[in-house]
Amino acid sequence: MEIWTALAIGFFGSFHCIGMCGPIALALPGSGGSTFKLISGRAFYNTGRIVTYALMGLIFGLIGQSIAVAGFQKGLSVVLGVIIIASVLLKSSYFRAIKSKLGAHTFYDHLKKQIGKLFKKSGLSTLFTIGILNGLLPCGFVYIGLAGSLTMGTVLGGTVYMILFGLGTFPAMMAMSLAPGLFSIEMRRRINKAVPVLAVIFGIYLIYRGLFMGNMMQL
Repeated sequence: MEIWTALAIGFFGSFHCIGMCGPIALALPGSGGSTFKLISGRAFYNTGRIVTYALMGLIFGLIGQSIAVAGFQKGLSVVLGVIIIASVLLKSSYFRAIKSKLGAHTFYDHLKKQIGKLFKKSGLSTLFTIGILNGLLPCGFVYIGLAGSLTMGTVLGGTVYMILFGLGTFPAMMAMSLAPGLFSIEMRRRINKAVPVLAVIFGIYLIYRGLFMGNMMQL
């Protein structure tokens, strides 16, 4: 997997994430005080998210490395591409049912409660922790990023891939928390309409890569 795709997925996906995580970014504690404190606090929050993505990338990179050693990397790329396209065509309702049966909603509800408790506190460490927990919340583009990290074939590659994914989300998420009026509701609506198209394009790319570009240079 080309490493640049991580930045692209993160950057374009961040506009979708604004609608999902935007309310959290806007309600972060520490809005008062100096401009420096505001910017540093939001930077710590977003850094927390990236740390979580990096750890997830490490785990998925390890899994991807095991699959690559076993010689199934091409097949993995095809399977992931099919799953991404299927999730878009099924409008994720089927996958929500699967998560419900697995008890994922219970975990996410608990996670949201913990984030809510942190909102009653202040300080950079609190904002950093909120970011770490926020990175665990369900997000379609994070899943796509993890699919990319899985195909990297190495622990290092998977970790770096998700770090770059997180960095790709950084500009829009920082702008949202500092200047919420920058992204109008109409703009978010238009971007959300384009999200399924972007997901399908990446799914097709994974299938193409698995079938015809198996000898591509890895990180």
